[in-house]
Amino acid sequence: MDARYAIILAAGKGTRMKSKLYKVLHPVSGKPMVEHIINRVSETNPDQIITIVGHGADQVKEQLGERSEYALQAEQLGTGHAVLQAASYLEGKEGTTLVISGDTPLLTTETLNNLFEYHQGKNASATILTAQADDPTGYGRIIRDHIGIVEKIVEQKDTTPEEALVQEINTGTYCFDNRALFDALSKVGTDNAQGEYYLTDIIEILKEEGNTVAAYQTDDFDESMGVNDRIALAKANELMRQRINKMHMVNGVSFVDPATTYIDAGVVIGADTIIEAGVQLQGNTVIGNDCFIGAHSRIVDSTIEDHVVVENSVIESSLVKRHADVGPFAHLRPKAEIGEGAHIGNFVEVKNAQIGKNTKVGHLTYVGDATLGEEINVGCGVVFVNYDGKNKHHTTIGDHSFIGSNANIIAPVEVAKNSSIAAGSTITNDIPEYAMAIARARQVNKEGYAKKLPYLN
Repeated sequence: MDARYAIILAAGKGTRMKSKLYKVLHPVSGKPMVEHIINRVSETNPDQIITIVGHGADQVKEQLGERSEYALQAEQLGTGHAVLQAASYLEGKEGTTLVISGDTPLLTTETLNNLFEYHQGKNASATILTAQADDPTGYGRIIRDHIGIVEKIVEQKDTTPEEALVQEINTGTYCFDNRALFDALSKVGTDNAQGEYYLTDIIEILKEEGNTVAAYQTDDFDESMGVNDRIALAKANELMRQRINKMHMVNGVSFVDPATTYIDAGVVIGADTIIEAGVQLQGNTVIGNDCFIGAHSRIVDSTIEDHVVVENSVIESSLVKRHADVGPFAHLRPKAEIGEGAHIGNFVEVKNAQIGKNTKVGHLTYVGDATLGEEINVGCGVVFVNYDGKNKHHTTIGDHSFIGSNANIIAPVEVAKNSSIAAGSTITNDIPEYAMAIARARQVNKEGYAKKLPYLN
């Protein structure tokens, strides 16, 4: 196979986004647009990737890291000028160069591979990825001669009334013979409505020199959509969400209402899992087989093993093991680890804590900076008091212990296995095995005193 190269255009400021965030870093389904692009490009196995950066260069480099090399376009003088910045890396090399915009996150690996293969099959100097648009406004038009051969691309602002009616549009993605690309770039001028170096002018230059120019038309206009403003960003998120949800359903996941279910790119979901309406699965989340994720749950950067039930809860950077259940209205904060078969009930918050196998934390409880063993029962309203105003401290509860309701456990404390804490106690010292700790004031009954209370009389 001939050498393959890729140039990602990511230097535009994106003024129509009206944002401090660099345009190609705006997320679509949880990943920056340029992240989607480099992932798809990488899957075509190029020998070299060059990303053209300008505004926000450092942020783009931080996002993509060593997966790409970088060329700076200090002044934004057009797409042709942008590609020319890669000359120091690619000029004179034999092979095929893919040129792709960093704001087209919906393009698929399949389409890019088809474009490469079509280009090589036609032995073309340039191949344009095109699409049919019901409303081509804003796009460059593909102008063909009377027998259908591509003649040129005309940008929106330069079209004649007749050319403006053409519905075949330029998606901004191309394959070029690498040597022909850089030879033609040296001949591009700025005689156009915007006074810029258009990459699209290369097509007419190559044609005039007798080179073959081809066009590969994708069947899916949506995947070629560029994102230039917040409206297009919302549309891209909608389309990506539909694509992701369809993929999971094809793979055996049930969605009660796909239109209101938001799954980030890269999330993994096992077969026979049921996802209810309003669920958000974000970041590097993995959901096992045969799980139930209840309505309006949000799970971020977490692993949920097989046969887990999550009801209307928030889970962040945590691990929930097999057959556990969480919620409703629970909050697992970072570094929570819920053991096999454990129960985390309603209005329970767990942070930086390990909950052992078959341990039950039923309701209205805070567990922070703690290790709980197996088969423990934690009553209602228990608070693991872990912060002294300056530092966090750790609590350990041994297996088969019982924590009575409304207990306060003041860390650092170690509660040995098979022990018990009486309801309402405030625990400040360690508890030995088989002991029951009572740390509360003795009850005193004042005979007849209630008769003196005005609200009882």
